[in-house]
Amino acid sequence: MSDQSAGIELKTFRAASSAAASVADSTTTYTDTATLLIPNDTAGPRKDSEGFRFLDFLKFVGPGFMIGVGYLDPGNWATDLAAGSQFGYSLLFIILTANIMATVLQYLCIKLGIVTNNDLAMSCRKHFSPSVNICLYILCELAIIATDLAEVIGTAIALNLLFALPLVWGVALTSLDVLIVLAFWGSNNLRKFEFAIIGLVGLVAICFLYLVIASRPVLGEVLLGFLPSTSIFHVDGQLYLAIGIIGATIMPHNLYLHSSIVRYRSNAESSNLGEISDLPPQPETLDSEITQPMKRLKTIHQDIRYSNLDSVVALYGALLINSAILIVAAAEFFKSGDGKVAEIKDAYFLLIKHLGPAAGFVFALALFCAGQSSTITGTLAGQVVTEGFLGPTAAAKFKPSLQRLVTRLLAIVPAMTAAIVTGEKGMNELLVASQVVLSLQLPFAVWPLVWVTCGAGDGLGMNVSFVRDFQAVPVSEAVMELEDSVDEGGKEDEDGKEDDGKDTVVVDFANKGALKVAAILIAVLITVFNVVLLVNMAI
Repeated sequence: MSDQSAGIELKTFRAASSAAASVADSTTTYTDTATLLIPNDTAGPRKDSEGFRFLDFLKFVGPGFMIGVGYLDPGNWATDLAAGSQFGYSLLFIILTANIMATVLQYLCIKLGIVTNNDLAMSCRKHFSPSVNICLYILCELAIIATDLAEVIGTAIALNLLFALPLVWGVALTSLDVLIVLAFWGSNNLRKFEFAIIGLVGLVAICFLYLVIASRPVLGEVLLGFLPSTSIFHVDGQLYLAIGIIGATIMPHNLYLHSSIVRYRSNAESSNLGEISDLPPQPETLDSEITQPMKRLKTIHQDIRYSNLDSVVALYGALLINSAILIVAAAEFFKSGDGKVAEIKDAYFLLIKHLGPAAGFVFALALFCAGQSSTITGTLAGQVVTEGFLGPTAAAKFKPSLQRLVTRLLAIVPAMTAAIVTGEKGMNELLVASQVVLSLQLPFAVWPLVWVTCGAGDGLGMNVSFVRDFQAVPVSEAVMELEDSVDEGGKEDEDGKEDDGKDTVVVDFANKGALKVAAILIAVLITVFNVVLLVNMAI
């Protein structure tokens, strides 16, 4: 029987009131062992028509926490400690605002990766000219170097506080963790990396829970700090720190990494909800048309929903930790009159002074965990952006381990120089400078993300063609699958249409309505903040 005749018979099955009767009427020449072509998506599709299931959600927990650690790196510590020690609780609402903005941007990353099967770096290579693509790649690498610099400095300071290890040796030791991460990275070990990150974040959270309880902040003042205030516009220094908090919170490399790692649980190779599978080889030339198997139409909304919930839980966990850092600084340093905390080490000694040696140890341990967890995600982001921006052929010329060692070396050299020449003061100045670089690079990651998820230039950048695939199976099995298909009915797509048996269903996943307005507004605000930052630096 030809493919065409099989398709005609298949339509007959769907139109009949009984699938079994249809087979008997239209395929009288076939026996139970005969075969016909039926859609692959009818053979055991993943289902999302049922409501929220906690066990299904647990399968998606992980990527959000790998992104969340980027919101807890030593750069965040520096800005949060400075804000709390200088201005008390008044900048808590800036941390909340930055977290809300980050939640929207990370949702766009999730949607981009799951819907298009391309990460942000691949999308830039697809939609932008080669010259623009290379410029974005260079800026992204600079951001990763700046991120590495903050992690190197934070880890070195933590080792110095915990073990009295000289800063120079602490900086040197940070080169080893890159090789460890790259040696074990892969889909088979993805869950182990995620659990390691969750464990480190959990330790940081426990440490700061202890510090917050020990510092005994005034609850009413803390809650007032989360309310918007105009003080940032008339209190000297608040606006600059507010911009620093936003720049330190929303990390450019997180946007590239998140759009990539969500694909391990949501790609054409996955047969079960939340199943981790290897990504297909990246093509040299990315197709202008996005196609996915029809079975994905039944599950893509569920994948996005669970992945976004994972992200929200992780990011608001990071919000609580960042808020705790500022609260501890405000309660112990601002209220006591100790004033500005110029260095992370200052905070360590002040905590010992006010709360005892145990508080200082817990603070240093949390700093070490934050630095190590951020190192893991920074290393993975470096690999993602190289492969995505340059393509598989060009990326193959650079061994991942060699590339990451070079990137880490570019971060270690200035940190080592500062440790030798100027000591702790120079390292803290470098830490602040790294956050400035990250803040300035952020618009060059946010605008491409917003532009692509809004449909790109022609408005079709998020259009997906769900194509029905066919396979040969016994007629008896086909009857059973078709009966299930008739019983279940169609599944609505993004535009309210149903999978009515057509060979191709096109769905537009571009940002619409309030989401589109919010995404553009966030990109504009981030750009304005950076312009203000540049003006402040020039004055």
